[in-house]
Amino acid sequence: MHVAEAIASRKSIRAFKPDPVPRVVVEDILTRAARAPSGGNLQPWRVYALLGAARDELVRRVTEARRQHPMGESPEYLVYPPNLAEPWRTRRFRIGEAMYEALGIPRGDMSARLAHITRNWQFFDAPVGLMFTIDRCMQQGQWADLGMFLQNVMLLARAHGLHTCAIEAWAMWHRQVREYLSIPDSEMLFCGMALGHADEAAPVNALVSERAPLEEFAVIRESL
Repeated sequence: MHVAEAIASRKSIRAFKPDPVPRVVVEDILTRAARAPSGGNLQPWRVYALLGAARDELVRRVTEARRQHPMGESPEYLVYPPNLAEPWRTRRFRIGEAMYEALGIPRGDMSARLAHITRNWQFFDAPVGLMFTIDRCMQQGQWADLGMFLQNVMLLARAHGLHTCAIEAWAMWHRQVREYLSIPDSEMLFCGMALGHADEAAPVNALVSERAPLEEFAVIRESL
């Protein structure tokens, strides 16, 4: 698959088929993704891959924990800036409304909306769950490196005919994830990711988020 096609076809998938992904494919994706740019070659990313029973056990533990804390714990970082200004506030609102419309969930049905949120912590039924961490001593530059590593994983998944969904909602269960995976305290959980075969029949997977036109985010100069 050409890289341009991988970028164009990458989208957040929120319904997966149960078809397993071989371990060798997961290892290939992660190995190649490590070619991501890294300032000073620090390679600050860490990833924990869960397949089969290992993945199911984490889902089970979080499902059990939700009886006491339905919406998880407070994440260790702000997923979104407080008091989000325009145009970012509207963009976030639009994609949320578009997603629930694709799911057939009306705005006033809060119970159905909350039920869908819990699907994040089931990896949307994907057979592979990935957890990404970064050492607490790292700064903004290294968080950018982690982001490029994540992008590589998502694009390489497309090269294998697979899809992904990056899930920052997993940061709300950092204590459960840390305990289960024996993650040292020196590492911060950034996000999870679902990896698998998209259920193309699921209406929510037809959703493609909009992107701003070039002139809205880019300045290109050719002369003084």
